[in-house]
Amino acid sequence: MTNQNVIVSDRKPILGLKTITVSVSNSPLFSNSFPTYFNFPRRKLLKLLEAADKNNLVVAPKITSMIDSMRDSSPTRLRSSSYDSDSDNDDKTSWIVRFPSALNMFDEIVNAAKGKQIVMFLDYDGTLSPIVEDPDKAFITHEMREVVKDVASNFPTAIVTGRSIEKVRSFVQVNEIYYAGSHGMDIEGPTNENSNGQSNERVLFQPAREFLPMIEKVVNILEEKTKWIPGAMVENNKFCLSVHFRRVDEKRWPALAEVVKSVLIDYPKLKLTQGRKVLEIRPTIKWDKGQALNFLLKSLGYENSDDVVPVYIGDDRTDEDAFKVLRERGQGFGILVSKVPKDTNASYSLQDPSQVNKFLERLVEWKRKTVGEE
Repeated sequence: MTNQNVIVSDRKPILGLKTITVSVSNSPLFSNSFPTYFNFPRRKLLKLLEAADKNNLVVAPKITSMIDSMRDSSPTRLRSSSYDSDSDNDDKTSWIVRFPSALNMFDEIVNAAKGKQIVMFLDYDGTLSPIVEDPDKAFITHEMREVVKDVASNFPTAIVTGRSIEKVRSFVQVNEIYYAGSHGMDIEGPTNENSNGQSNERVLFQPAREFLPMIEKVVNILEEKTKWIPGAMVENNKFCLSVHFRRVDEKRWPALAEVVKSVLIDYPKLKLTQGRKVLEIRPTIKWDKGQALNFLLKSLGYENSDDVVPVYIGDDRTDEDAFKVLRERGQGFGILVSKVPKDTNASYSLQDPSQVNKFLERLVEWKRKTVGEE
């Protein structure tokens, strides 16, 4: 293993031995230079070593890189490091040239959509709402809600998010749109109210339905195991789950990540991914926001159409799957929401939700003007 030595005693096993003492030295997770000793349940340790050997994985460095990436993405670090030198300014200028503002390039975008059907795909956190310390308080503004309603009345519109549909719908409160929750693993169509005022939801697709009991079990285990870490929060997103680091002291991030990793040892059908100050656990099925985009286009009758322009706006690395699909299709535009340069498959950029709001407003105005001229 790179930068890490794991030493397991080579003494003959004693009948009935339930734990094994492991020495970990030169590990990036620990700052001292002396070996660190742990007592692992024998069965769990053997599972971990077998999985690492089978998949040629070095687990600790992967966790460490995830933690480093989360630290680098924090707003404080971004502000302090973005303008450290003329070189950084040059890099940002170069990036903006490659991924220009969707507001500045608005005419180019709508000109490509003339005579075609725009279909809108919107991420939620960091796109429609600002990133906040408490995920349960990621509310959108009244102005944003109204413009989303206007967009939905003019274009087929979907919100594609890692959140559960129930949670994001409670935030958005718009029934006339498609919701793709759990990174696209839970897709529902627009809802209608019956004569009794009750909503009729139309479930379109749930490719990870069989994982529901497993996800619920892991949520319960992690909630119990993370109680001792102040600020740690486990969010059940139905077909996936999130472990939030945003309110946890950075010094405790490695410990929290280790807890998450240790739980996953027993669940090989689940995988770990990283977002903005969050670790996410989801099924290993081949499904993501890009697959959800294709599914929704097919459901709307635009699978092989040349007369459609999908526009996807998102801020997170999970949105890159959708940006990549648009590039592969050779149709539509991906718009990354970011104040700093990032590697991306998007075509354009916006800085924050306020700019997303302005872009959507202009899109609605353009559509209404176009209809009025017909």
